[in-house]
Amino acid sequence: MDSRTEPADSASESASEPEPPDAATPSAASHDTAARTRPHAHARPGTRPDDTAARPPLLRELLLVVGLFVVYKAGRLLATGRTDEAFADAHSVWGWERSLRLPDEGSVQTALLHGDTLVHLANTYYATVHFPATAAFLVWLYLRRPAHYVWARRILALVTAAALAGHLAFPLAPPRLLAETGLVDTGQVYGPTVYGAHPAADALANQFAAMPSLHFGWALMVAIGLITATRSRLRALWLLHPLLTLLVIVGTANHYWLDAIVATALLCVALAVVHPPHRTATAPGRHLGHEPAGTPVRDLPELVGAGR
Repeated sequence: MDSRTEPADSASESASEPEPPDAATPSAASHDTAARTRPHAHARPGTRPDDTAARPPLLRELLLVVGLFVVYKAGRLLATGRTDEAFADAHSVWGWERSLRLPDEGSVQTALLHGDTLVHLANTYYATVHFPATAAFLVWLYLRRPAHYVWARRILALVTAAALAGHLAFPLAPPRLLAETGLVDTGQVYGPTVYGAHPAADALANQFAAMPSLHFGWALMVAIGLITATRSRLRALWLLHPLLTLLVIVGTANHYWLDAIVATALLCVALAVVHPPHRTATAPGRHLGHEPAGTPVRDLPELVGAGR
């Protein structure tokens, strides 16, 4: 009987060969790479990176905002007593607008004066929306988007400081006080109004600080800030706030078109100087803390430039 031994199976021989040391376990470098690309892995699932950003101390922010407001109000009052200069500048601005063929402010006011209710609503909007809307915007950012709050606060501070310098350097009577415009002081006639009947003696507000218009500048920043900090498909509708503000400030004869144009230019400069926090690209539909096992490491959202 043939007792020849069969050769060993080739599969068993290959199984006995040693495997490379890196074949079964990932290298330390890959662990380091994964750790670096997941800076917010400790965040709650579905949390936006901005939600976990460092929030400035509340007391410090309150003192800062109140201090800036006090300085601004005091600075505006320093510009009082320059009545002749303010009216001379108003004549110049009115002439510049006609040379530039800008729309007549009177056309907007005529639309408001079709009914007492409409003009009363415009006066109420002018008197009551400006500060509360901006304050609500900052409070929401502080609570929900801390990094965007710091950015928006810096922008508003820069624009307000530039506006204060403009009010001191270029006192300007609003169109409601300039007889040649033919416009009505809707606040005095229909109410409500935030200004005294005698501008030169008004101790609460400087009525000769029309340019630039902080009503419009702040409203535009609120819209831009909310569009930048949110991801809703309808977020562009926030632009209705500055648009409505523009129609109100012109229709009530509190500002010229050029006041809003200058405010927009100042805001553009501030936006160019102070960059908002932004995120790196990420695959749609992925959330932090929900990557399935074995999924290749990808770039996840990351806040950049969100320092205070």
